[in-house]
Amino acid sequence: MMELALPAEFRPNEFPAASREQWREMVDAVLRKTGASYDSLVTKTYDGIELQPLYTLDDALPPYALAPVKQGWDVRQRHTVPDPVALMNDLEGGVTSLWLALPAQSLERVLDGVYLDLAPIVLDGDVDAARAMLRIYDQAPVLASDVRGNLALTPFGDALDVTKQACEQFPSLRTVVVDALPFHDAGGSDSEELGASLALAVSYLRALTDAGLTVEQAFAQLEFRYAATADQFMTIAKLRAARRLWARVAEVSGVDVPQVQHAVTSSAMMTRRDPWVNMLRTTVATLAAGLGGADAVTVQPFDAAIGLPDEFARRVARNTQNLLLEESHLGEVIDPAAGSWYVEKLTDELAAHAWSWFQEIERAGGFSAAQGLVRDRIAATWAARSARLADRSDPITGVSEFPNLTEKPVVREPAPELPTGGLPRVRYAQAFEELRDLADAQPERPQVFLATLGPVAAHTARATFAANLFNAGGFATPNAGPTKTPEEVAEKFKASGARIAIICGSDTSYADQAVPTEEALRAAGAERVLLAGKKSDANVDGYVYMGCPALEILNSTFDFLGVER
Repeated sequence: MMELALPAEFRPNEFPAASREQWREMVDAVLRKTGASYDSLVTKTYDGIELQPLYTLDDALPPYALAPVKQGWDVRQRHTVPDPVALMNDLEGGVTSLWLALPAQSLERVLDGVYLDLAPIVLDGDVDAARAMLRIYDQAPVLASDVRGNLALTPFGDALDVTKQACEQFPSLRTVVVDALPFHDAGGSDSEELGASLALAVSYLRALTDAGLTVEQAFAQLEFRYAATADQFMTIAKLRAARRLWARVAEVSGVDVPQVQHAVTSSAMMTRRDPWVNMLRTTVATLAAGLGGADAVTVQPFDAAIGLPDEFARRVARNTQNLLLEESHLGEVIDPAAGSWYVEKLTDELAAHAWSWFQEIERAGGFSAAQGLVRDRIAATWAARSARLADRSDPITGVSEFPNLTEKPVVREPAPELPTGGLPRVRYAQAFEELRDLADAQPERPQVFLATLGPVAAHTARATFAANLFNAGGFATPNAGPTKTPEEVAEKFKASGARIAIICGSDTSYADQAVPTEEALRAAGAERVLLAGKKSDANVDGYVYMGCPALEILNSTFDFLGVER
């Protein structure tokens, strides 16, 4: 074969090596021109981990065998109503296991015709349902060794007897799920989800071994359930860190049993408003779960926050996984994130924070004794997260950013509530969605008039920003359009029928027109005048700007208009 010789300037091994210090000097030079500091490029997570703008070989860590060797993952969908047609549609559409939160008396009927040796069944923790499932397995034409799935019991009280019975009858059937979703759904951070679930798992191990199971048998009963979010890299790192943490627990316990993971797309990140965007969120979350090495993945349908999903939503959910598996071939690479300096470093730091939190729970007497500690810690994180959601530092597309006031509401039948583990359940969009509901309930949609100064090019940036902010609360934002004089702006304001106006323009137009425009608006009947920006000589009642307390401004606007809650 003929070799193509490259010119010297295209030979990578002959480029001079660049150091981090040289890169930093160039970055600092650019930042000095903008007045920003290097710290503005560093993002801090809710666990206190500082995400750097650059990772290099200096951040490399020793390799870990973090992902199991497997082909793809288990496509698992959840059912909360006994609908045999929906179950068969899922199985025929690519689903490979079923997660059933159903009453015991309905199981035999809905599973009629399901090949139980091909489609593992995961239950939702009900002891009566677990007993019914064992009877179904016992009567089904399936070998005991081929029975898989999980009864999802909490191994205390009567559930322990069912666990021991299942161990004797069906050696490949798991019986316990360590459910970390309640910690996530209460607003907790990733390390809090990991550390608390680790402490919960250790409490389950103690209960199982105290009941007479060997350490190996106890470990073999457990499956872990984690949330997958649209924060792609954090989800990948969380699943990788979880396996490392559990491997350490197994090592200390004298066994070598890998962690089995079930990733579920986050309920907290789902929105009721503009729910179609949820398809994008769950796609990224599923991608991250697959890249992170999850053994099973459940994609929540895009309408899950509204109520019971319809067949279209279920089809999109399962095809999200089918596409990533069959067309993108994500399941054909072992631990694809391995070797990424960023992901490796993030995995390491997340594991360290989670282990420290786990130790704190253990020092407090274990998970049962430390439930108050867990609740308070997660509540503090939710408060911090709520503050960032409120000022839109953590934006929610379609809700707090780029809302669509003309969207047609999606109506669904109410769905059963998910388990909470004794913790509150929150959604990141809930505060803004409550304001949208309030605005929709008014006889006439409340409005804030955009008093735009000058031509479109001069005011469009701030007008768009202001419209997005007030639309997030459900306010209509009529726009003056291109204007030439304060009197013209005031005339259009008066014609709108609004009571509140926000001046939108450029710094140049503010210098000349902000004061007379504010005065003209007052004379035209404006009861409240705001300005898009941080300062002005005009006597305005407030300012809106990037990072302003958006939720507080929206609430105060409703109060000013006298809207009853």
